[in-house]
Amino acid sequence: MIDHVVLGVHHLDESKHFYENALRPLGIKVVVDEQKLIGFGDAGGQPFFWLALREPSHRVHVAFTAPDRAAVDAFHAAALRTGGVDNGTPGLRPDYHANYYGAFVFDADGNNVEAVCHDPA
Repeated sequence: MIDHVVLGVHHLDESKHFYENALRPLGIKVVVDEQKLIGFGDAGGQPFFWLALREPSHRVHVAFTAPDRAAVDAFHAAALRTGGVDNGTPGLRPDYHANYYGAFVFDADGNNVEAVCHDPA
């Protein structure tokens, strides 16, 4: 099991704004906000996804679990509104498995960010 993931970013405020909006439909929010470090967590308040002001991570793929397909759709729309670049519109990905419903965007540092739901419709 993974305890946490840290992405290095060029511009912490810009990245915070992007992830804060993109992850909101998934129930993920800022739970730690420091000068050079932002921690995101769920309703339990434990941070598991971090942004750090340092040399940017490159070509990382991070996938967040969505509670349902509507949340995947909302994630994608919010990410695009906040400056994300489309890397795969919401939809089924039967190459992965029959119920794999995901959407992909690139963040400002070129990381591939995904929301995915594995439940049937």
